[in-house]
Amino acid sequence: MAAMFTCCLGCCADGGSGHIPLKEMPIVQLDTHHMGTDVVIVKSGRRICGTGGCLANAPLHQNKSYFEFKIQSTGVWGIGVATQKVNLNQVPMGRDTNSLVLRSDGSVYHNNEEKNRLPANSLPQEGDIVGVTYDHVELNLYLNGKNMHCPASGIRGTVYPVVYVDDSAILDCQFSDFYHTAPPGFEKILFEQQIF
Repeated sequence: MAAMFTCCLGCCADGGSGHIPLKEMPIVQLDTHHMGTDVVIVKSGRRICGTGGCLANAPLHQNKSYFEFKIQSTGVWGIGVATQKVNLNQVPMGRDTNSLVLRSDGSVYHNNEEKNRLPANSLPQEGDIVGVTYDHVELNLYLNGKNMHCPASGIRGTVYPVVYVDDSAILDCQFSDFYHTAPPGFEKILFEQQIF
């Protein structure tokens, strides 16, 4: 009887469940360890304001990634992809080989060269949702769910979603629970351990 009681206590020492708790998967959000010195990140890592840029905390490892930004307040802003070598205090981005971004004026820049431009009369306004797809070669843009047919490429290496703001701009990031359905074949950003 005593042996059975001891065994029962030993089995229940973890709280009685008999299960080992799984490690909670991290959430993709803006990374406060990779942001400009005058950037403010709020809303659980989803909103950026201030001046400067910020990378997301997850690199784009999977083949086809999709993420969105909602323009809460207009000003100077940019969204796209960048390597960890990008200068997050430099606005606007797209001046070097470390970033490929859509700027608030509708131009898409990489290495200080305009790679493409949004169609006329398609500048994102306050309240608009800008979607970004990236497939390790080409970045493409969507405005309120509509493909802008504005591809751009040229960036190399491991890239992360990037966003920058200035002049009172405020942007919210959506890395899951999208406003619009991701284009066919594209999905939310996955951490490397989620891919395998």
